[in-house]
Amino acid sequence: MRIALICRPFVFHGGVETATAGLIGELVRQGHSIDLITTRGQPEVPGVNVRALDIPRHPSLVRLLAFGVAARRATRSRPYDLVQSHERCLAQDIYRAGEGTHRGYLAAMGRRWARVDPYHRTVMWLERRIFSLSAAREIVAISRLGKAEIERLFGTPPERVTVVHNGVDLERFHPDSREKFGARTRQELGLGGEAWTVLFVGSGFERKGLGPLLEGFALARDRRARLIVAGKGRIEPYRLAADRLGIAERVVWVGPRPDVERLYGVADVVALPARYEPFGNVHLEALASGVPVLSSAAAGGAELITAGHNGWVVQEVTGAAIARALDQIRDADPVRLRMAARAAATPFTYAAQVDAFGMVYRRIPGTIDVH
Repeated sequence: MRIALICRPFVFHGGVETATAGLIGELVRQGHSIDLITTRGQPEVPGVNVRALDIPRHPSLVRLLAFGVAARRATRSRPYDLVQSHERCLAQDIYRAGEGTHRGYLAAMGRRWARVDPYHRTVMWLERRIFSLSAAREIVAISRLGKAEIERLFGTPPERVTVVHNGVDLERFHPDSREKFGARTRQELGLGGEAWTVLFVGSGFERKGLGPLLEGFALARDRRARLIVAGKGRIEPYRLAADRLGIAERVVWVGPRPDVERLYGVADVVALPARYEPFGNVHLEALASGVPVLSSAAAGGAELITAGHNGWVVQEVTGAAIARALDQIRDADPVRLRMAARAAATPFTYAAQVDAFGMVYRRIPGTIDVH
């Protein structure tokens, strides 16, 4: 099948990027012809025809609208069997709601003022058209939480919203990372051999709960524990918070890392107490690496976590709740946690993801059998 797949430029590392790259790679492996419709900056992708659109970068509203118009023109210029978009566009057969809903995000972050901003109003206009099925035939949510949110906020018929979880590279993210990378990476980061280690991975520190995590880490019982913060964002406010909380010497700031599997190799727990997170590929990567996960209930990835078995889920994103969860995980059997973590991730292959998409593809009128 010839598929036009619309998404922003990606590389083969990072959360959203890894998920998209893995999906596209598996679609190609299963024999589909893929045109990747994107913007400048996308490197070549093996087996894929990259169609880079020339879109102005600023201002953001112009970029948003220009991309939508150019993408629609591009998909109409060739005879595609199906158009799948990972971005909010003017027209698509399938919209994959990888970012959840903009309306839900603004509410979760308390940004009611954004509703009067032209950019945010336009994003929500595009979103309404998509979820009302005026600009899409089928919706794919990446978690049960996301599906429920779409149906609740927009009244989208449940039978038109399908959950397709992300896949994960089970070879790259593997419990062997602890033995392969652990000692060397601990030395590189100055962790010492015995310190119990909490890992935070994510860009967008406010949304992903770094502030409450710092508070919870400061309250947790183990005063020798260390916290690694990896990802892209404004670090300085959080450095000041760590200093105010008296934990500055126990926090290691490493920035964005293409070799994040090395960090999973030193982690005893990955913490992502997000305020809003449609799924959280970090959940899958950590579990696949045999690392238990502390999640918030506001993250779709919490669907994979059973408290006390392969991690913990906090219902409220507060320092006190996070501290209790860290203490619970600290007191649990680490070997049992690691085994349960890996077992939870193993069904989430890219092949399973493509098979699930295939079921959606077959519901699109005029498409051919995907097998």
